[in-house]
Amino acid sequence: SRLGILIVRHLKRLERVILGYLEVSDGREEEARLGILETLQCTIEHAWPRMPCRLPVLLKALLRLLWDVHMERGPTPEPVRAALLQRATQCLILLDRCSQGQVKVLLEGVHSSCEENRVRECLRKVQEST
Repeated sequence: SRLGILIVRHLKRLERVILGYLEVSDGREEEARLGILETLQCTIEHAWPRMPCRLPVLLKALLRLLWDVHMERGPTPEPVRAALLQRATQCLILLDRCSQGQVKVLLEGVHSSCEENRVRECLRKVQEST
């Protein structure tokens, strides 16, 4: 947050780091994933003019995270799972806002074909956000 819009200088490298952390579970408390979702949220807020071009990659990673968290049957406590889903949903909402509604358009087919209630609920929140 200290860099503000100057974060765009480092977006390419930061994107690779974010994607790497989102892909791998880091144990019971998921501290790294929660932290990287917070980093992504802050990055979207500060570098919003540059986010639409990164939308396909970030959307895919966040949807994969939603699915992985939902399907994972490991030792992760329920409150941690809920926090991961909530933060990923918030990132999707922010991406939608900075891309003038493109996320909602892209998620229309996914929402209607998804049968998993928790993932569907996250997608519904994105669809209903203003």
